[in-house]
Amino acid sequence: MRFSGGGVAGLDYKVFMFPGILGMTVLFAGVFSAVSIVWDREFGFLKEMLVAPVPSWSIALGKVISGATIASFQGSVMLLLAPFVGISLSPAMVARLLPTMFLVSFSMTGLGVLVATRLKTMQGFQMIMNFIMMPMFFLSGAMFQLQDAPRWMDALARIDPLTYGVDAMRAIMLEDVPSRFPLLTDLTVMLAITAAMLAVAVTAFSRQQS
Repeated sequence: MRFSGGGVAGLDYKVFMFPGILGMTVLFAGVFSAVSIVWDREFGFLKEMLVAPVPSWSIALGKVISGATIASFQGSVMLLLAPFVGISLSPAMVARLLPTMFLVSFSMTGLGVLVATRLKTMQGFQMIMNFIMMPMFFLSGAMFQLQDAPRWMDALARIDPLTYGVDAMRAIMLEDVPSRFPLLTDLTVMLAITAAMLAVAVTAFSRQQS
């Protein structure tokens, strides 16, 4: 199938969509890795960790780093499928994609940890995260270009952290396709979002009352 709208006429839709699939992979893997916090709370492990002679923020940081690493690994496995959809990745592209994926994974895992610190049941976590993640995914431009979207949708897309991650990965992988924002802008915003997510998640975790 050929994608004929939004300035990418003649582009195979599978090629256009592949960076979005990478974004979806790291989004879901990163966010749901934080479910271990809710699990630990339900079974009493969280209480034992919080009374350990280590700073509570280090536990939260470890959760975020481990979740981001797992999500990045899953995204890296997805990269192996790129040739099957018609995308040729050079070593230079891969070298730029891997840290970009880790950056996206880090921010998404931070979001998951932040939400997990506020919830006490796994059912509540799954419900809230599905309510958050589906709009994030569809507003990110992963499936369709949003240049001609209504103003309200464009405004929501601009505050969606995943928008900048998908746009950055698409800019790296599909150099002939116009990106929505300059790559430097995408990376700068992602760095700011990652720092903010990590700071808020660590602060929220440090205030946990077991």
